[in-house]
Amino acid sequence: MYQTKIIATGSYVPERVLSNFDLEKMVDTSDEWIRSRTGIAERHISSESEASSDLGAAAAQEALKRAGLKPEEIDLILVATITPDMFFPSTACFIQDKIGAEHAAAFDIAAACSGFIFGLSIADSYLRSGAFKHILLIGAETLTKVTDWKDRNTCVLFGDGAGAVVLRREEGEAGLLSTHLFSDGSLSALLNLPGGGSRNPTSERSLRQGLHFIKMNGNETFKVAVRSLEQACREALSHNGLDASQIDLFIPHQANYRIIQAVASRLDFPLERVYLTLERHGNTSAASIPLALDEAVMSGRVKAKDLLLLSSFGGGMTWASAVIRW
Repeated sequence: MYQTKIIATGSYVPERVLSNFDLEKMVDTSDEWIRSRTGIAERHISSESEASSDLGAAAAQEALKRAGLKPEEIDLILVATITPDMFFPSTACFIQDKIGAEHAAAFDIAAACSGFIFGLSIADSYLRSGAFKHILLIGAETLTKVTDWKDRNTCVLFGDGAGAVVLRREEGEAGLLSTHLFSDGSLSALLNLPGGGSRNPTSERSLRQGLHFIKMNGNETFKVAVRSLEQACREALSHNGLDASQIDLFIPHQANYRIIQAVASRLDFPLERVYLTLERHGNTSAASIPLALDEAVMSGRVKAKDLLLLSSFGGGMTWASAVIRW
């Protein structure tokens, strides 16, 4: 039996850390308010010279080193991001150049916070078909560059970072057991970045109206997030004939502690088996799951034969889940 297996992980976060106490000096908020509503204490902020490809390349190089592979052995680079270096070329192409993966095809995935799991599904299809041997999947975001630092409802949420995995097809039971993808474009107004595209091209008007910053209806997004994450998790468990008690570690999208807590409660999933990096990283969109996965693996929290459940939701709206036997 062949499976798509993650053979190595890597991650990177910028050096600068912005704490809740720093935010108290910037907007009308407080550490207690942010912690109680989100579970976030601090987040990493990219420098003016750092773009998403820089963060992604650093995470990718770490993953390649751990996999014992040379960059030229990578056949495909997939980058999940909603903060690309620019509209085109793709951020994946910039990373290809930065790491020297001269033989790899490269393209981006724009599925917001669900992008990493969407990428797992794409990589799985390519590897199972035999089209490629080694795939590098990266989630890389610099959300703080599109954050309105005057909007206290959104600026407290987001951080920057990148996570990467190397995948290949191997014999055995360990590997990606399934992925489950969902979308609902009718909910796109709940969470978006309206400026800069063909709908609202960059202009004096779009700049004046602040259309180049993230916009979010927090209350409605919360409701959809809880409902969609629960649906995605139940779909994954049912498909594999599992119940929550058989999952060794649940790695959800790191958006909001209250969302994660609500989903865990609905699934009867104990919080001690939920892996969290939210407090230190904030919401890093497509990077949040690979960042958390890398930390869990390197800390020894993930062991051989463990069953992992991944689940995410994001703008689109999109939501997704995956089950992995480590």
